[in-house]
Amino acid sequence: MKILIVEDEPKTGDYLKQGLGEAGFTADLVRNGLDGMHEGLAGDYDLLILDVNLPGLDGWQVLKALRAAGRDLPVLFLTARDQVEDRVKGLDLGADDYLVKPFAFSELLARVRTLLRRGRSKETENLSLADLELDVLKRRAHRAGRRIDLTAKEFSLLELFLRRQGEVLSRSFIASQVWDMNFDSDTNVVEVAIRRLRAKVDDEFTPKLIHTLRGMGYVMEIR
Repeated sequence: MKILIVEDEPKTGDYLKQGLGEAGFTADLVRNGLDGMHEGLAGDYDLLILDVNLPGLDGWQVLKALRAAGRDLPVLFLTARDQVEDRVKGLDLGADDYLVKPFAFSELLARVRTLLRRGRSKETENLSLADLELDVLKRRAHRAGRRIDLTAKEFSLLELFLRRQGEVLSRSFIASQVWDMNFDSDTNVVEVAIRRLRAKVDDEFTPKLIHTLRGMGYVMEIR
């Protein structure tokens, strides 16, 4: 799952990005309200973690713009403003939760998981194709009843393929969804990751599920 962090404090932003990445999420970080609004409107995110006091546009304005445009992704306000009226204002504007700084990362992670559970139906928490099964929240993969051990990036890559099964995914699209938004497209990290994932998911099983379309990208489907 992909999370957008809008946080102008360098230490807090970097800490959140690293911690969420280690927890298995794909996290992008921007440091001002204008970039946050742009990415929130244009990006394919499952959750937004939003500071209130931001340069450019503040968090209230970013949230207003997203809701006015019909973007209904869950929003968690993360701010030092701890007054009741601030929390009420954020919730009235359409935020889904509110966490005051300083915070325990374990609590933030629990709130993130809760919001993601609310935002997705049980059907989308469990993805499958043929005998391949992925439990998104428990972060477990099985094929033909056998447990498949995946790295955090391999899990995100497999989740993307399963959510977009049947679609041809370009290398640049995969990079934007699974790796950092500033990913260097000249590297072969996508090919290497897919080769490793294919070895775990397909090599010992039939039918094959991950396929390369020369000059176009990759597709997950039964062949």
